[in-house]
Amino acid sequence: MAASPLSSSSALSKPISKHHSFSLNTPQKVPFPLLPKTLQKPSSFPCNRVLHPQKSQFTTSSKNPISDFFSANKNEDGLVPPFSDDDDDKPREECGVVGIFGDPEASRLCYLALHALQHRGQEGAGIVAVNNNVLQSVTGVGLVSEVFNESKLDQLPGEMAIGHVRYSTAGSSMLKNVQPFVAGYRFGSIGVAHNGNLVNYRALRAMLEDNGSIFNTSSDTEVVLHLIAISKARPFFLRIVEACEKLEGAYSMVFVTEDKLVAVRDPHGFRPLVMGRRSNGAVVFASETCALDLIEATYEREVYPGEVLVVDKKDGVQSVCLMPHPEPKQCIFEHIYFALPNSVVFGRSVYESRHAFGEILATEAPVDCDVVIAVPDSGVVAALGYAGKAGVPFQQGLIRSHYVGRTFIEPSQKIRDFGVKLKLSPVRGVLEGKRIVVVDDSIVRGTTSSKIVRLIKEAGAKEVHMRIASPPIIGSCYYGVDTPSSEELISNRMSVEEIREFIGCDSLAFLPFESLKKMLGSESPNFCYACFSGKYPVMPREVKVKRVGDFLDDGLNGPMDSIDGGWIQGPRDLNIEKEIDPLYQKSNI
Repeated sequence: MAASPLSSSSALSKPISKHHSFSLNTPQKVPFPLLPKTLQKPSSFPCNRVLHPQKSQFTTSSKNPISDFFSANKNEDGLVPPFSDDDDDKPREECGVVGIFGDPEASRLCYLALHALQHRGQEGAGIVAVNNNVLQSVTGVGLVSEVFNESKLDQLPGEMAIGHVRYSTAGSSMLKNVQPFVAGYRFGSIGVAHNGNLVNYRALRAMLEDNGSIFNTSSDTEVVLHLIAISKARPFFLRIVEACEKLEGAYSMVFVTEDKLVAVRDPHGFRPLVMGRRSNGAVVFASETCALDLIEATYEREVYPGEVLVVDKKDGVQSVCLMPHPEPKQCIFEHIYFALPNSVVFGRSVYESRHAFGEILATEAPVDCDVVIAVPDSGVVAALGYAGKAGVPFQQGLIRSHYVGRTFIEPSQKIRDFGVKLKLSPVRGVLEGKRIVVVDDSIVRGTTSSKIVRLIKEAGAKEVHMRIASPPIIGSCYYGVDTPSSEELISNRMSVEEIREFIGCDSLAFLPFESLKKMLGSESPNFCYACFSGKYPVMPREVKVKRVGDFLDDGLNGPMDSIDGGWIQGPRDLNIEKEIDPLYQKSNI
């Protein structure tokens, strides 16, 4: 049963590191290096295959290979701790990508940009740099600061680099799945970093394996490299175009070769990708504008849905249309949760969007209260919007610990709600005897929300009213976000009133779906709302979704050894077999 937006109680009518010289070293933390400045003008987007050069300051070229195909994982023992501090009950963005061309400190700038994108993935990070026509790679498990140190960055000279941060389920194959991937093929070497998810991955992989391809990872990104390697198109970037035309689903990718940097975004534009420039003319691509800000690059524009941008020394930036692209379907959850508030995503300020969500909740789901608080950090901006509109003071009723590592040891004497208490501490002086509105960005399985409500009530709150700055989530995401199966999504199983009873609050209201679309105005049709509506822009045929709830017992901690691959069949979860079956038959899946 899908949830409607509002409910209340009777009182009222939610490290290890690897690099491709093949040595493993224990990483150390390194302070940020200092940097320089900014800008140039955007170009208009061509919708055909004609190239439109944009002049740049670069000249010279190169050729020829090195590199081997994904070195095997030498030693994976000890990568997975017994407990995971796996943030609360939220969908997880799979990755963030960066590409830099034309800066003598490309790898260091890449490293800093990845720091700015750390919120998009904390499980692994990597950089591939190009020097003297050789692609050199360092990848590792852990945070960016754990994977890289001064000596690692010294191994990555050159004026061109790509980088990747990754969130994924844990498991023994984790290290070899950390991107960027580097491969050698008959015309040279190529590296790729990918944000998104391909819904036809298994069909493509089966086709490639039937033709003799050998895979070394379980990542859908490896399929892209195989498709490029078997393409006969010329010049090189048309190999990427030809490969991408076989892909279905979400992909924002950056590629690097001996002499080119290429950025590609899928025709629907599900995942964000932006372009900027530094003051020395270096071109930068990144998942969010916050990465540009840190390295003092000026935002120029988005990489358009269905666009391929090729950067080299000879022609500067060239733009080509990948294929006729349909109406954009950009992920609305970037504005609800994933992106940082200081980013501009899909041409909109994330901060302003979240502030507006809070104002809508205050208007459409008001309640008598004394204080408005947020579930930090993602609920803060919406809470400010709610408090401002309602004319009620905003205070910090919950303090988040930013020093909790990714592992922790629980005492033998069990502590109730241990994972939540480890991260969130109530401020009794703010909460005691008060009627509290708690603003959070979303409710996924409801387990963490119930613990937060209990925490606040134990601190003496008189009433707790939950306000959720997104509509109820009723469907899993198939476009690059790690979400539980639909059976685990509480809004797919319960009404709003049932959810309110489950989490134990005095009233509960979600952001109404229609009000969200109204706030987006004329841009509303350009967003993907599949997680709220169950209507998928690209039908998930053979898709699989990571099984988050099966191995994270309360959204904040759980035994990692209970992971058995973390995958489940997608279509039955969504009850869309009837729509999908013809697609299965048509593609012989």
